[in-house]
Amino acid sequence: MHVKVRTCLAFTDQAEEAARFYVSLLPGSEIETVFRPEPDRPALTAFFTLAGTPYQALNMGDYATLNDSVSISVVTKDQEETDRLWAALLADGGAENRCGWLRDRFGLSWQIVPEVLPRLLTAPDRAAAGRAMQAMLGMAKLDIAALEAAFAG
Repeated sequence: MHVKVRTCLAFTDQAEEAARFYVSLLPGSEIETVFRPEPDRPALTAFFTLAGTPYQALNMGDYATLNDSVSISVVTKDQEETDRLWAALLADGGAENRCGWLRDRFGLSWQIVPEVLPRLLTAPDRAAAGRAMQAMLGMAKLDIAALEAAFAG
């Protein structure tokens, strides 16, 4: 599929492995093409989509450095999906952070955000929204029931 604009994620030498892992996480995701200049060497690039959003994974050697200035944000429908993605992304060496952020084993940052959160944080009742915000600030993985309870007061 020809796409005019893609986000490029740079890896040392795990571009294809990362892309295959990422597409396994979300429905509507797929590897499009993998370019391997030499059959017995790691792929140079992997073009893929996550839930329809296009990405390119590129092996750049030691020059590549992922950091929090680039992250993938996934809106989850419920706690079950939040928990599933959180666990999968932390597996094999990931690290959790605050407020729904984590770093996967490849070093890429993710935000796992239940779809209810923006509604709570932007509610007209600013006191309730503030309570939800304070609850979120104390969490690593976001807990929908706890956020809703804080919102309700």
